Amino acid sequence: MRKSWKTDSLDISGDWKRAFPSAASSQSPGLSVSPLKSPSSPPRPRSSDLALRAAMARLRTLPLALLFLLLLGVPALFSVALGFSADSPTDRRLLVLVDDLAIRSSHSIYFRSLESRGYELHFRLADDPKLALQRYGQYLYDGLLLFSPSTKKFGGSVDLAAVLDFVDSGHDLILAADASASDLIRDIATECGDPAALVIDHIGHAISQSDVDHTLIAGDEFIKSDVILGPEKIKAPVLFRGVGHSLNPTNSMVLKVLCASPSAYSANPKTKLSNPPSLTGSAISLVSVVQARNNARIVISGSLDLFSDKFFKSDVQKSKSSTKHEKSGNEQFATEISKWAVNVRHHKVGETVEPAMYRIKDDLEYAVEIYEWSGTSWKSYIADDVQVQFYMMSPYVLKTMSNDQKGLYSTSFKVPDAYGVFQFKVEYQRLGYTTLSLSKQIPVRPFRHNEYERFIPAAYPYYGASFSTMIGFFIFTIVYLYNK
Repeated sequence: MRKSWKTDSLDISGDWKRAFPSAASSQSPGLSVSPLKSPSSPPRPRSSDLALRAAMARLRTLPLALLFLLLLGVPALFSVALGFSADSPTDRRLLVLVDDLAIRSSHSIYFRSLESRGYELHFRLADDPKLALQRYGQYLYDGLLLFSPSTKKFGGSVDLAAVLDFVDSGHDLILAADASASDLIRDIATECGDPAALVIDHIGHAISQSDVDHTLIAGDEFIKSDVILGPEKIKAPVLFRGVGHSLNPTNSMVLKVLCASPSAYSANPKTKLSNPPSLTGSAISLVSVVQARNNARIVISGSLDLFSDKFFKSDVQKSKSSTKHEKSGNEQFATEISKWAVNVRHHKVGETVEPAMYRIKDDLEYAVEIYEWSGTSWKSYIADDVQVQFYMMSPYVLKTMSNDQKGLYSTSFKVPDAYGVFQFKVEYQRLGYTTLSLSKQIPVRPFRHNEYERFIPAAYPYYGASFSTMIGFFIFTIVYLYNK
């Protein structure tokens, strides 16, 4: 603001004019005020009084405008605050890479089964230039579904090394291939063996009018394990059309979940065989699983159609069999094998969803399933000395877990009063058994400003000091003003 004073007059500059336009007359840029008259004449209002009155009139309307803005703004801010929650789960997110987004509808039953179990699916094209598995050193997804068999190159920062690093970090992978599998997909599948040509079975094929080359297999050679395929027996055969793969015999962590019948072989149905096929019989694996040393779990399927709605709903009758099933076993098989992909879980007491982070002094539950290989199948491991650590630089909590005699170990405890990045750690070493080492990272945050107690007992002396100071000042004021 700029004021220039004259004798017995007031000059309002441009800045003040813009602020108080009602104080300015239609005269020249300066407003002249005549000299003061004698006291006998009634006083005329000065220009400064006019300016102040205009300013006060504007200030009277200001609270109403602010109130209107607050009424509009507060609900908007409140809705934004409700839209963000630090406790929303992020470690049950699955990235689904596809060649064509039409797979989302053609395989919708399988995807809905995953969503019904609490998973959040993110569908992306495999060649998306913005594709990424991690950001700022943190993985964005808990699992990866590769339903893009013909992809020759992934988009963005994803490549073969990125996928293998994703698995090496303890995340899960489900890979589905078919006859059009690219070299990239075959390189990833090499972790479980060498992909071969189409599987053909002239005896164990499914009866179908469109299947003239007997590549539609009705597989019922399942692994005998309730741990992987669930306690309920799969009664109907599983429809399979795709490539088989062989397992590396030196890799003890690979298991055949579904293998071909003794009459099957691997070959190109469009060419004539000049030499005996290299893969025959039960040596051909149709679906295999890998349990890595870091407990990451990989599922390799040679058939993308195995997960399709068409195969889920199809009836099936195996060749040379009089039994016809109204529905194939594909849905039950795919659901159970995807359940096997997650074996460690934690959540707050009274809830079932795993949070993205915990708050100090939260009550949580931790559970893990442990099984042992008996030589022919997986059986529940029973022990009373399995412990879990809640670890940050050193163990803050060390608890012995109880078991339900079925392989499920669980415990509950209160999050310590310390915030930072913690880990659930299970280190189990016993003579004659493979060392069990589980680790899962989870952040712990402090209380928010609105989560503390309204009055803290430890602060009562400070409350008393504050109120006594205010009361004393009030009494002193009264005494000082009215004491003569």
